[in-house]
Amino acid sequence: MKRFLLSLILLASCTGLWGQVVYTDASALPLYGKAAQTEGYRRLPASLEGVVRTSLWNLGIHSAGLYVRFRTDAPEIHARWSNTGHHMPHMTDCGTGGLDLYVHLDGAWKYLRSGFGKATGARKEYEVRLVGNMQPAMREYMLYLGLYDETLSLELGVPEGYALYRPELDSPVSEKPLVMYGTSILQGGCASRPGMAHTNILARRLDRTVINLGFSGNAHLDYEIARLMASVPDPSVFVLDYVPNASEGQIEERGETFFRILREAHPDVPVIFVEDPHFSHSVLDQAVAAEVSGRNAAQKALYERLVAAGEKRLFYVYSFGMTQQEDFVDGVHFTDRGMTHYADLLEPFLREALILSDP
Repeated sequence: MKRFLLSLILLASCTGLWGQVVYTDASALPLYGKAAQTEGYRRLPASLEGVVRTSLWNLGIHSAGLYVRFRTDAPEIHARWSNTGHHMPHMTDCGTGGLDLYVHLDGAWKYLRSGFGKATGARKEYEVRLVGNMQPAMREYMLYLGLYDETLSLELGVPEGYALYRPELDSPVSEKPLVMYGTSILQGGCASRPGMAHTNILARRLDRTVINLGFSGNAHLDYEIARLMASVPDPSVFVLDYVPNASEGQIEERGETFFRILREAHPDVPVIFVEDPHFSHSVLDQAVAAEVSGRNAAQKALYERLVAAGEKRLFYVYSFGMTQQEDFVDGVHFTDRGMTHYADLLEPFLREALILSDP
């Protein structure tokens, strides 16, 4: 009897409860969140390899903020994917390289389930059933990719007799995306799963695609990134959230030129400047507190200089009230709670900027 039950379990895992699972390469489906055409599930185009700093390039091939959209009437949905298996002690493997499946119900995106697992070898390969036992009905889905790893391959599976289709619903709206530049926090550190990165939370709330250009420890105002942002055909808002990585000197020396690259390409697009959060340990660590205050002063001086020069459609987000003491994993990076609070803070600024951008 035990062998019989084990055989049934193995059969179900291989074929799904509704029959043989047929996989489709996700490249056949729309992929959103890129600033430019890139290879596979990378964020930086091949033209920047060997041009930008190596550390920046290595982060640019991570799939933070990218998502696949599709619809299907299948009663279950499977995923098969591979990555490098990048692991960090302060972030879940689901957040770094897992998947998050959402469904559009009652006019909103609702979280269903995450895909993650254990794998061995240099190239980590995974296969999971994301959701099952559903009443067959046509539904719209969104699948977020991992935040801190390169997605090397991705396939989606449904039972034989069912199919995956391109979405009919344009949600989050793909036209006039928000373009956000920043640090490890913006890249998604340390959300427990991809959908909880604050950029993805905001995309769902605002129903607008967000292009995530967060580069862990490497938001140093590289002009190549400014030119990449400027190349986005019709952005709605630029968010400049680089202060946790940039030194006072970098902000003073490079901040205005970085801004001018964006402004010359898009004279009327609103730009939001964001200060550095006050990290939890800065309440006692005087060196950290002084460093944060110095960087924020440099950011404020840049903003005021641009306003004095006559620049319009600028917004400024102060660090006061930005975070709460329990929002952090390691004193610096956000938990899901911190990500939600950060989204709460930025949302009204983005909504006001979108009114200007979408009259």
